[in-house]
Amino acid sequence: MSFDYDLFVIGGGSGGVRAARIAAGQHGARVALAEESRMGGTCVIRGCVPKKLMVFASSARGLAEEAHGYGWLEASAGAFSWPDFHGKLNLELDRLERAYTAGLDQAGVDIFLQRARVADAHTVELADGSRKSAKHILIAAGGRPQRPDIPGAELGMVSDDLFLMDSLPRRALIIGGGFIACEFACILQGLGVETTLNYRGNAVLRGFDGETRDLMTRQLGSNGIDLRLGLSPTGLARDGDGRIRVSFDDDSHDEFDAVIFATGRAPYTGGLGLAEAGVRLQPNGAVEVDDWSQTSVPSIFAVGDVTNRVNLTPVAIREGHSFADTVFGGIPRKMDHSLVAHAVYTRPHELGGVGMTEDEAKKRGGVDIYATTFRPMRSAFAGSPAQVMMKLIVCSETDRVLGCHIFGPEAGEMIQLVAIPITMGATKADFDATIAVHPTMAEEMVTMRQPTRRHHHAEAAE
Repeated sequence: MSFDYDLFVIGGGSGGVRAARIAAGQHGARVALAEESRMGGTCVIRGCVPKKLMVFASSARGLAEEAHGYGWLEASAGAFSWPDFHGKLNLELDRLERAYTAGLDQAGVDIFLQRARVADAHTVELADGSRKSAKHILIAAGGRPQRPDIPGAELGMVSDDLFLMDSLPRRALIIGGGFIACEFACILQGLGVETTLNYRGNAVLRGFDGETRDLMTRQLGSNGIDLRLGLSPTGLARDGDGRIRVSFDDDSHDEFDAVIFATGRAPYTGGLGLAEAGVRLQPNGAVEVDDWSQTSVPSIFAVGDVTNRVNLTPVAIREGHSFADTVFGGIPRKMDHSLVAHAVYTRPHELGGVGMTEDEAKKRGGVDIYATTFRPMRSAFAGSPAQVMMKLIVCSETDRVLGCHIFGPEAGEMIQLVAIPITMGATKADFDATIAVHPTMAEEMVTMRQPTRRHHHAEAAE
């Protein structure tokens, strides 16, 4: 049977673009890709990249304040202009979108800038009504932010909307306690917005290491962010002056110029025709796949956030590359999801982690915890009370390092490097044998000699 293409990719984000480019450019496949929005997807257009640039912008005021502690009497960040920054940001995103498109063009990929859906196991239907046949179909449609099911939720913004604002609100409420909520709370506060963060739990970043959660929660409060923990919003309503009135489940209420929901994301599979084509979906809409990213329909595969495995850009890229090598390059590759480093880009300190948390270690048993908390030289000299934490989770039987967690400046940069030896199976003895670089914060990673505590018997899960 002949097909129009060897591969048709639905979704122009990081995973889909990598799969298409490798399949066509390196393995000679005939490839097409459909993207209904902008090439580059969430990470490039409305996620990681613009967010990190906003983090840099929001850091200036804190750096100026720190400079006073080092004798700079006139240090000041000055007044921030959102229009100036936003205009430059849009130019950068346009450049990146052109680069993604050019990469596909150079690889020989046919691009369709419109929505596509699966018509059957080997057919894709485009929004213009045309149909394309393909031997293989790859779903890489990503995820989308969600609003809670409460009255007036349509009055709130989601993370995508933050990159489209014409001006900054004077007073903003962020609802949620995940990394997106924490990052944008720091960004808005750093840019001069009076910021409140509301989360139903008693500490942000559920699922992260417990000590880093506590440190992050304290940091948000010390940044001047109004933390309202242990309660949930029950409804939003527009006041006569145009502000948004938010009611909470403790019968309190408050008014804000903007409300941002950071309450989770869901796989973007609605209307893609997957269930009708026989593809099994999870209750939340995620595409079910095996270790090879293959769905219940042999000709259809899926990578990235749409599968709800590990929802991070580098994971989607690796999954897409592995798929292309396996199916078109004759090089079978699986993505190992067991050790994936992560970072939360807050200020002044970030959070970085890889591998097992201490809570997970307690349930496993047979682990030693090496941890230290201290005021780093830079912050202490400037008069800041901010603390850094470094932690290693070590198997007491094999001495292998099972996890690492860092809370401090540029923790994302540090955890990327620590993830390499941990992925290679390094032991605590390997860390101990490494000579420290002095004076640095990271030298603590190789100078902790005695366990802080031990969990030698598995604890029952709560």
